[in-house]
Amino acid sequence: MSQTAPSTGPRRAPTMADVAQRAGVSHQTVSRVLSSHPNVRDSTRADVLRAIEELGYRRNSSARALVTRRTLTLGVVACNPTLFGPASMLFGLEEAARDEGFMVSAVTLRRYSAKALSEAIDHLSDWGVEGIVVIVPHRAAVAALAELRLPFPVVTVEGGHSLPIPGVSVDQDLGARLVTSHLLGAGHQTVWHVAGPSDWLEAEARVRGWRDTLEEAGVEVPPPLVGDWTPLSGYRAGQELAGRVAASGARRRSPDVTAVFVANDQMALGVLRAFREAGLSVPGQVAIAGFDDIPEAEFFAPPLTTVRQDFAAVGQASIRLLVSRLGSSGLPNDERVVIEPRLIVRSSSTHS
Repeated sequence: MSQTAPSTGPRRAPTMADVAQRAGVSHQTVSRVLSSHPNVRDSTRADVLRAIEELGYRRNSSARALVTRRTLTLGVVACNPTLFGPASMLFGLEEAARDEGFMVSAVTLRRYSAKALSEAIDHLSDWGVEGIVVIVPHRAAVAALAELRLPFPVVTVEGGHSLPIPGVSVDQDLGARLVTSHLLGAGHQTVWHVAGPSDWLEAEARVRGWRDTLEEAGVEVPPPLVGDWTPLSGYRAGQELAGRVAASGARRRSPDVTAVFVANDQMALGVLRAFREAGLSVPGQVAIAGFDDIPEAEFFAPPLTTVRQDFAAVGQASIRLLVSRLGSSGLPNDERVVIEPRLIVRSSSTHS
């Protein structure tokens, strides 16, 4: 007697009708359970959920979107995602979106321009996102975003306060004040600064907080050195500063270099290497502090004093601000959420 061989073809994915048949309910009842409708008996809901688990049913999000006009997807546009700050912000946004029941579709750009940003927004619109978060940490991004007509709710991160768009930011000015005040409080006559790129809003705010703190203390403000966020640029700045330390006995017009605030931890790593090669003791001869509190900062030699940014809080505030505007109108466009940073003191700035 011949036997029919079992089928080896792909198994058909279970449908909502299959779930209804297994649970012994109507298609409409299954739909109500999936939509968390309140008018479903607990026992019926349990039967449907059991059938879903047994069959391995997965809801078709495209079909749902046609019916509900909801995709439960948010977009994110980011630039320079290899840097610690933007990468951490992107991760924080994705985590916060999942906590709110949304998925994230992200577009990363090499550089911001009106054209690149417009294409990114068009791409996300084609994917059916309900709103987007744009990480706009430098002036080119702000200028590009200001030129666009936005088809859905938008929230900015680190976009300053010049756009009529809701935004979330870390108080970069306060972070710079905290670290500069800490170094002055340790007895240094002034604090030198290795700044980030001048077109970055975060770098600008950190310079402002540093300078204002020195001016308010009535001490000399040294000329800042400018880097590009990389350890190499910090290393080069450190070589220049080490040269000033070596020339401290000569007649010169600039103040002694005994304390340095570096605008991010990666550049601080480069400064530390330059000082070590020059034979300078940290913090014995020169105290150093950074900004960001990257995971490696506490393992630098010596462990780095720095300013911690709460990227999880930034993500949560941004997503909540965006979700509050989905399907709503009349909410203020000038709403701002500012997250306070925290100074983390380690042995690169203190002998204790």
